[in-house]
Amino acid sequence: MKTIIVDVMGGDNAPLETVKGVARAAAEFGDDIKYILVGDMVQIEAVARENSISLDRFDIVHTESVITMTDEPISVVRGKEYSSMSMGLRMLKEGRGDAFVSTGNTGALFTGANLIVRKIKGVKRPAIATVLPLQTPVLLVDSGANVVVTPEYLEQFAIMGSAYMKNIMNVDSPRVGLLNNGEEEHKGTELQIETYKLLRESKTVNFVGNIEGNRVMQNTCDVIVADGFTGNIFLKTLEGLGKMMLKTIKTALYSKIRTRAAGLLIKSEMQGIRKTFDAGEFGGAPILGISKPVIKAHGSSNAKAFKNAIRQAIAYCDTDISEEIESALKVAADKKAAREAAKLAEKEEK
Repeated sequence: MKTIIVDVMGGDNAPLETVKGVARAAAEFGDDIKYILVGDMVQIEAVARENSISLDRFDIVHTESVITMTDEPISVVRGKEYSSMSMGLRMLKEGRGDAFVSTGNTGALFTGANLIVRKIKGVKRPAIATVLPLQTPVLLVDSGANVVVTPEYLEQFAIMGSAYMKNIMNVDSPRVGLLNNGEEEHKGTELQIETYKLLRESKTVNFVGNIEGNRVMQNTCDVIVADGFTGNIFLKTLEGLGKMMLKTIKTALYSKIRTRAAGLLIKSEMQGIRKTFDAGEFGGAPILGISKPVIKAHGSSNAKAFKNAIRQAIAYCDTDISEEIESALKVAADKKAAREAAKLAEKEEK
């Protein structure tokens, strides 16, 4: 039996939508999953009572402290170490659960995952991986955690993203692209140019080259790699554009009498399009590189999105992603050592 630890106090809509989300997960994902709800017991019981939700299947760990969206990331281990997020991460580290899900402060969750749960051996920096809501899903790594990176970090992001897409999305030999301002190998800053060289020589990822932002949506790759600053801007722009387009189409169809009939005729198709581009269908973003599954759900998650974040956590538990990442990183490290040894030998000969 798998156990999912859930922080039900983080985010904009907690604990109402988070408790409802856990209840939906329990109803849909079978009886062989155990859930531990971490948060203020009084609020949890009140929400359950007001929404006719039975808590019989859930264990509740009471905490009164909550890390807010305005708290400093380090508060997860210094200042609010007894918050729902901190408590849940410690429980995961201690083996009291198999995965942890939270809608809380991204910086605090990332910091806590690093300092409390700890990294997979060989990982330089973990990264937040977000599935972009496209007709053919693409995994963006990093989507906001690491503003300053090195080519080696980006190579590791590619390795970790490939392992995730292979195990969770069932993509054989995931295609990896480097987000850049041109397709030519000399494009971009020194970071992109050097990363291109590393990925091109890599034997652990299926690198398909530089990918411009407008081509990410054209089924050019399965994993897109970027520093967290660029990746987050790209993600937020894509999310905003999708919402604007759907709103524009809806307005065009239903704002005038003569177009309403057409709108009604394609209503089911529109619902399908909306579902395709709904980030809530994927629910959450895993923090790749952490030794145990930590899933970050969007801060504004509703019950459906939170349920789907839990689904991701359950799926993660059924894989060997951590072992695969560690093995691939060792191959990359050995290759790097061989390159450096060759350079040193060449220098000595001169």
